[in-house]
Amino acid sequence: MMMLQAPKSVVMIRPHHFHPNPETKADNSFQSDGAGTRDTIAKTAREEFDTAVNLLRDAGVVVHDFDDTSDQTPDSVFPNNWFSTHAGGHVAIYPMYAKTRRLERRWDVIELLKRDYRVQDVIDYSGLEQDNLALEGTGAMVLDHIGRVAYVARSNRADPVLLERFCTNFNFEPIAFDARDKNGLDVYHTNVLMTVATDFALVALDMITQSERRKTVRDRLIESDHDVIALSEYQIGEFCGNAFEMSGRTGRILAISARGLNALEPSQIKTIEKSVQIVPLNIPTIETAGGSVRCMIAGIHLAKR
Repeated sequence: MMMLQAPKSVVMIRPHHFHPNPETKADNSFQSDGAGTRDTIAKTAREEFDTAVNLLRDAGVVVHDFDDTSDQTPDSVFPNNWFSTHAGGHVAIYPMYAKTRRLERRWDVIELLKRDYRVQDVIDYSGLEQDNLALEGTGAMVLDHIGRVAYVARSNRADPVLLERFCTNFNFEPIAFDARDKNGLDVYHTNVLMTVATDFALVALDMITQSERRKTVRDRLIESDHDVIALSEYQIGEFCGNAFEMSGRTGRILAISARGLNALEPSQIKTIEKSVQIVPLNIPTIETAGGSVRCMIAGIHLAKR
């Protein structure tokens, strides 16, 4: 049960042509322009990636890393958006909103899962892109694998019909809500707004616009035995909400960006450290693309062969 939410193995994609994607900037307020030439930005992002992978491996996480050599996929470092895995041997493949991001799906990753882990079925929703439907994986959905809840901030990257279909197929209860920043912009991905770990949840409740839904999210997290750590909008902008719990060599860890850790209050850190060891990853260049640590990691919630 303890590892159900915190996988021991993950997939990560090493970027070779990374840069902030102009196509996704329209609805991703977390993006910023990188400093330097495109080659310099790509090289720095790759160095940040390799350092992050080494830190996770040092903590005892099994990292399956793949090289992305395409110059058409600037966001390939964020694989959690195009596939997810689930206990019982289930894999989902998702339709993406931006056309450039649809090129990130790669079958060698799925083949590795089938070879090294017990995969019973693969449900591929990606064909629904032809109908302009998107559900961007564990970016659009923050999944409580133990409580069987899918928390979803409504956006053009989380189609409600497809969400219902996923929840029916994978046995999750959807809890959808509207979340906006101080400028009135929709939060583009739920996983920048909240993290659900085994014993605690990081969440910006104040960014959920309806008080009734805010209460529903909070109550549901408390019902499922989570310490609720409320984040401010400033902390969300520092990527405090985009963290990921994994199982390491000596227990559970929380990977969070160094920037995010610096923005947490000492009392919040104390609550987190009751159940996990914090592993900060310094990825400022990668964060210019509008995602952080959680976005970089696709957890493997499958049994090993």
